[in-house]
Amino acid sequence: MGLMQCDESCFLLVSARRVMWSPAALCCRTAPGAGPLLLPGLHTFNRVFGREYRDLCKQPAHRLRDEGSGRTAGMRPCLLASGKAKYRQRAPTYPVLDGRILSVYRHVFEDNLRNSEAVVKRHSELLELVRKGGGDQAVWRHTQRNKKLFVRERLKLLLDHESFLELSPLAGLSMPYGDVPGAGCITGIGKICGLWCVFMANDATVKGGTIYPIGVKKQLRAQEIAMQNRLVSLYLVDSGGAFLPLQAELFPDKSHGGRVFYNEAVMSAMRIPQVAVVCGSCVAGGAYIPTMAEEAVIIDKIGTLFLAGPPLVKAATGEYVSPEDLGGARLHSQVSGCCDHFASSEKEAYECVRNIVSTLNYEPLPEEAIEHDSPLYSSDELLGLAPRDYRCTLPVNLILSRLLDGSRFQEFKANYGTTLVTGFGHVEGRLVGIVANNGELSHDASLKGYHFVQLCSRSSIPILFFQNTAPQAAEPTSISQAEAHASRLKAQASMMAAVACAAVPKITIVVGGCFGSESYVMCGRSFSPDFLFLWPNARVGLVDSRHLSTVPQAGDSDQRREEAELKQLKEKLEEESSAFYSSARLWDDGIILPQNTRKVIAQCLKITEQQKYQVVSRCQHPVIRM
Repeated sequence: MGLMQCDESCFLLVSARRVMWSPAALCCRTAPGAGPLLLPGLHTFNRVFGREYRDLCKQPAHRLRDEGSGRTAGMRPCLLASGKAKYRQRAPTYPVLDGRILSVYRHVFEDNLRNSEAVVKRHSELLELVRKGGGDQAVWRHTQRNKKLFVRERLKLLLDHESFLELSPLAGLSMPYGDVPGAGCITGIGKICGLWCVFMANDATVKGGTIYPIGVKKQLRAQEIAMQNRLVSLYLVDSGGAFLPLQAELFPDKSHGGRVFYNEAVMSAMRIPQVAVVCGSCVAGGAYIPTMAEEAVIIDKIGTLFLAGPPLVKAATGEYVSPEDLGGARLHSQVSGCCDHFASSEKEAYECVRNIVSTLNYEPLPEEAIEHDSPLYSSDELLGLAPRDYRCTLPVNLILSRLLDGSRFQEFKANYGTTLVTGFGHVEGRLVGIVANNGELSHDASLKGYHFVQLCSRSSIPILFFQNTAPQAAEPTSISQAEAHASRLKAQASMMAAVACAAVPKITIVVGGCFGSESYVMCGRSFSPDFLFLWPNARVGLVDSRHLSTVPQAGDSDQRREEAELKQLKEKLEEESSAFYSSARLWDDGIILPQNTRKVIAQCLKITEQQKYQVVSRCQHPVIRM
């Protein structure tokens, strides 16, 4: 081993295999008063004494300047002790991504930015609409006349004082049967006593809490996430039951309303605790939710629980009975035993739920935060990297450099199948495998993805999919093209099987196009990723309407009619492929802003990680309440 001096304050320890910075002189300064900056990671001996070593000594190669924004980014040194040091000393050895937005990309960047600003504005408008519930009049009636808390106020009392992950907030907008803001309920994942929990809370200001088909679908998705990640489930029930005119769409089938109760039984047998709060009307099928939960709380004067309410009793028997006498809090906590806890107020009820969660005997999650570096580039620039058109997509490494810790990425098979980028990085200190589209999914790219997904599955490493797929390729016109097409399909089938069977957390972010069969290969909705989110610029469809065309035959008398039909079809596809149309129908778990992507991914990784700290007994039967 030898010692080489790069300048008066920086030394290299040189061995036969590696060159690394001395812990005693870890940082360089490029100007008086400049902060310490970590130089690029380990190099082989030969490469260090080649071009890279000369560049390292002659110019500040460890500082990356973004030509587009003029922003200089530096890396913080890795000087830590204790257990954290093991991570900090390992992760920075990954190469640093060059995230500069070159001048040649500028026109595409600016087009993307203008498009992103437009769709983000639309997203903000829709969110504002949804957060008002059923409107000002409905909220006033709910809070003032009925003396109830608005659903979002209830969540503030229930959850710890930190942000929660709301799922599919735009669900239910512009449905065939009208607008149902938020699908009539709020679902999400938040912390209670430091424990991640799934919650499903009816919003009675929307259609009086009536359950529509999209509301059933939203609750089933929340339960699916709870089962995948073994999360405590909470139900805040304030509903008048199913919307009868649509009973054929929410009652009889396997994925309709009854599946909610089936899932409750299965989750209980899986040792996933469930707690319900009767904080309003709980009528008809909705009455089964608290009675099948393992513990239930009912609130005096506002919580009622019955299969048929006073109007139906009056119609059937001619007898008038008050809601309180028929199914009030005292009846069900003192006589029927349908509820286990009586609460005199909403505040007391949610405090009771927090106490119930504290009795679950879950091992506490580690409180110590994992030390990590921030990306070297601004996340705001992701707005200009969000593809407007899959044909004019900037290199996906520019996106990764704004999401990964220290913008560091260990690429796998970098020179093979380059239309797919695979490799390892960290998000807020957590190791992840990354599979990202960098063009059409070719034969070689599919084989690379197949190989890489198996590596992640073997090592139990969560996988992030950054999806920007292209529409299905045109039909082959020659034998050679047909052979290449078949070969590509076989390779994609192999990757599809690996993705489907990978027993690790999978998180999919659709950053651009979600088109055709390639969207399945990239862990689309049908392949059950733990979470799937869209950027607001995303397009979801079998084909891209913007590039759909036909050439009528010369002299065709029906040419104008065909052109009109084509125009109508393109308009329909254009509407149905937007991110807002997709999210309204729960084809995803919500739209997230590009600049918030890193935060959302980190939350999802923490949520999927929680089950590692649970103690699961061998008991495999549900808790029977009566």
